[in-house]
Amino acid sequence: MLHRHIEDWDDAYTNGAHIPQGDRWPERWAEPARRYREAMLSEGRARLDIAYGDGPRNVLDLFLPSGTPKGLVVFIHGGYWRAFDKSLWSHLAAGSVDSGYAVAVPSYTLCPEARIAGIVREVASAIEAAAGEIAGPIALTGHSAGGHLATRMICAPSPLSPAVLSRIANTVSISGVHDLRPILRTALNNDIRSDEVEAAQESPALLRPVEGARLTCWVGGAERTEFIRQSALLANVWTGLGAATQSVVEPDRHHFTIVDGLGSADHPLTRTLLAF
Repeated sequence: MLHRHIEDWDDAYTNGAHIPQGDRWPERWAEPARRYREAMLSEGRARLDIAYGDGPRNVLDLFLPSGTPKGLVVFIHGGYWRAFDKSLWSHLAAGSVDSGYAVAVPSYTLCPEARIAGIVREVASAIEAAAGEIAGPIALTGHSAGGHLATRMICAPSPLSPAVLSRIANTVSISGVHDLRPILRTALNNDIRSDEVEAAQESPALLRPVEGARLTCWVGGAERTEFIRQSALLANVWTGLGAATQSVVEPDRHHFTIVDGLGSADHPLTRTLLAF
């Protein structure tokens, strides 16, 4: 029997080329995100560009439910740590906002200006700032590289303060990259500029979960094999380290449509995120 062997690492982590009309993203997200921001602003339920640090990208948007928030959800965008910002994802707050939660969507400094370890610290600062605005439990979620950043927050040692870490009730990594070592083999690393030392220090799959961690790894059934493997990997490893974990493969979703469920309060992805 032949074992699976990856020879083309760039292809293994390439998404758009393997998705019909894959070049339509991220533009396909931009318009619904813009409409959602404008609607929430018109209702007085959006606060945009809240600073959480000194850098030009150290800002977050906060979307509020109609009543007192039940808690806080933080969505961390992906883009292989080197692309995109908060403006493309606003509409994904809808499911949690409609369920009564405030939602923070931060931007962060991108590679190569920043290293992954620096981005981890920035995201922690964004969560701390949002937690200072909204009381109650906190749920973390992120897509692709954002899934890595979300899960990194609940690794030991965590970059979050003990007070905020104690409020993290649930984490959902959506198509997350949890072991950074394969990325070192790709051309992506020309911008990311990571190395074996940083990969060991910042890969959730190589770290221990914090005490009481609850994690769902959510991935699309139509995704690249490496993303399915990366999701199963972390859920498997962390189960053996005492975390409460589950791994979900959503049928027929690819890397760009897997996040859509966050836009609906009734979707299983949103219900899983808020199940605490």
